[in-house]
Amino acid sequence: MKMDMLAGKPIREWISTFPVLEKIMELEPVFWVNSEYSNFTKFLESSLLVSKTQVNDAFKDFEIFSSYIAKAFSETKQAKGVIESDLTLIHSMKKSMENFWDINIPGQLYLKKDSHLAVSGSIKARGGFYEVLKYAQDLAYENGLFQTGDDVAIFHSREFKDFFSQYAIGVGSTGNLGLSIGIMGKSLGFKVYVHMSKDARQWKKDILRSIGVIVIEHRSDYSKAVEYGRKQADNDPNIYFVDDENSRNLFLGYSVAGQRLQAQLRKQNIRVDNTHPLFVYLPCGVGGAAGGITLGLKQVFKDNVHCFFAEPVHSPCVLLGLMTGAHDKISVQDVGIDNLTAADGLAVGRSSRFVGKIIENIVSGVYTLDDDDMFRLLAMLKQSEKIYMEPSALASMAGPVRLFQSLEGKLFIESLRLSSMMNKATHIVWGTGGSMVPKDIQKADNDRGERLLSTGR
Repeated sequence: MKMDMLAGKPIREWISTFPVLEKIMELEPVFWVNSEYSNFTKFLESSLLVSKTQVNDAFKDFEIFSSYIAKAFSETKQAKGVIESDLTLIHSMKKSMENFWDINIPGQLYLKKDSHLAVSGSIKARGGFYEVLKYAQDLAYENGLFQTGDDVAIFHSREFKDFFSQYAIGVGSTGNLGLSIGIMGKSLGFKVYVHMSKDARQWKKDILRSIGVIVIEHRSDYSKAVEYGRKQADNDPNIYFVDDENSRNLFLGYSVAGQRLQAQLRKQNIRVDNTHPLFVYLPCGVGGAAGGITLGLKQVFKDNVHCFFAEPVHSPCVLLGLMTGAHDKISVQDVGIDNLTAADGLAVGRSSRFVGKIIENIVSGVYTLDDDDMFRLLAMLKQSEKIYMEPSALASMAGPVRLFQSLEGKLFIESLRLSSMMNKATHIVWGTGGSMVPKDIQKADNDRGERLLSTGR
């Protein structure tokens, strides 16, 4: 049942100010353009809560950590411990979407395959791995076991594993963050507690338990799982809590993707400048991964990149937080939305204030879509490109369709005087997870998508 009050104000007043709220409450897909979106170069670069220097330091840290990663995970040895995903042109998928939705998508369409990142197979490997390795490094420094210039590959020794085993790491998760924290934490020797929300898939819990992670299941949603994990850490000084809602290190780990993508674009001779705009579409849960990547991209490409977040119609928490400015003071449940979606990685009812305040002027907008479209796109991608991603990752794929299909998207392009440049635009959909999904579940997902495709829109 919908409530009458929202963040201390009658809902009718919110609707009067933001008419799109009524559609959001009725679970209609929307395309919302951020009215607070600002000129990055002139107004924002010096006033952001996370600086370019901090992002650069995180980039350097990741280079340092690569020697440990190469030693601990044999699949990364050839890449010298650098965990990065491919940027792949998906022209056949673009044609399939154009045909199915009867639209034209000018420019080129690429897939950023974080869905196939080494070791943990999701975007969470970025922030999650960085946070755990940074914590391990800090512990070693504080206890006199490590100093500047030492090779972090020594963390793979029995001495360090025994040392780290005295400590524990906790995290609240719908699944993929828990996997990344669990895999990296256990590789170093930490005890790891993962508080899983009711939305988490069983196979993710099974993988974590198989490597010795303590999985604590909750009947509540993501926000409550985080809350329980935070309380556990508050009561035990030896538990370090990876706070997806408030962690600067987690956010910094994601932000490194901006510089990594810049290098990939240069290698493929893909221009991003005043006449070659870049559009990036990012699935969004609590906001950390999407927000961190957006910051990293804006710091590199400034006003030539435009980032849009994608959320399920049943879990539009970042959209609500950004639109109203209330951030974590408002939840989807407050407006009568149930937060139930097949996109488990996006099943978040309340956004992060920490992230919201960083991105409120740099994200171009947010769109929502229903689960059926995610499954349609999943099957379409498998048919056209022979690539599987989990349902939540396909939320990004709808971005170019919605940009050119919706009136709001068309007006956004016109307002920035980009219409004449769109044939030279690059569109990147960010694939956030999928390669670790068991084959039987992949087949069931694809079968569902194919059934939906056969019935049309």
